[in-house]
Amino acid sequence: MAVLGDAVVRGARALRWVLQRLLIIALLVGGYFAVTAVQVWLTSRHHDARPAQAIVVMGAAQYDGVPSPDLVARLQDADSLWQRHLAPTVIVTGSKERGDKYTEAQASAAWLEQHGVPVADIVEVGGNDSWTNLSLATTALHQRGLTKILIVTDGFHEDRSLAIASNLGLQAWAAPAGDSPIKGWATVPYYVKETVGVAVGRVIGYSHLHRLG
Repeated sequence: MAVLGDAVVRGARALRWVLQRLLIIALLVGGYFAVTAVQVWLTSRHHDARPAQAIVVMGAAQYDGVPSPDLVARLQDADSLWQRHLAPTVIVTGSKERGDKYTEAQASAAWLEQHGVPVADIVEVGGNDSWTNLSLATTALHQRGLTKILIVTDGFHEDRSLAIASNLGLQAWAAPAGDSPIKGWATVPYYVKETVGVAVGRVIGYSHLHRLG
């Protein structure tokens, strides 16, 4: 009986030790995600428009060549930055979904042309996610000897976009779209997604995160 009692006590202590460690790990992980969420939110509220070498517009949905309201909000800000002579070149990004006639970049370029940006000042690249958008934009930038950019996207998307740009060797500043149609409580799932993306991307690398989809 004494032996059995000792075994029960040791088992209880071992279980307590495991639970304590799991609790510590959970608190650390939770704290890490909480801090990341705050950083994502703070970046979304920070507009750091300044003279740069190019403006990069992150892609968003288009419908038969017509930019979605979300993409229009980004393009309006990019157009404003260009009109203020903060950068001479606008790089528009984004590929197309199966069955589409136009890419997001083509729809964006057409919109900018219609609003007075010369074709010579617009560069189109593809990409079906943030990493490929910025990776292809980086190639186009390096071909022109450019490294300093303003990134135009929704505020909740800025932190991850800036981090990816930095990983790719660019010097980037945030210029979040001021009139995004995604507002209020509708932004919550986007902030959650971006928090997870930034938190995981910092650990495994954004290129690996891209490969994981």
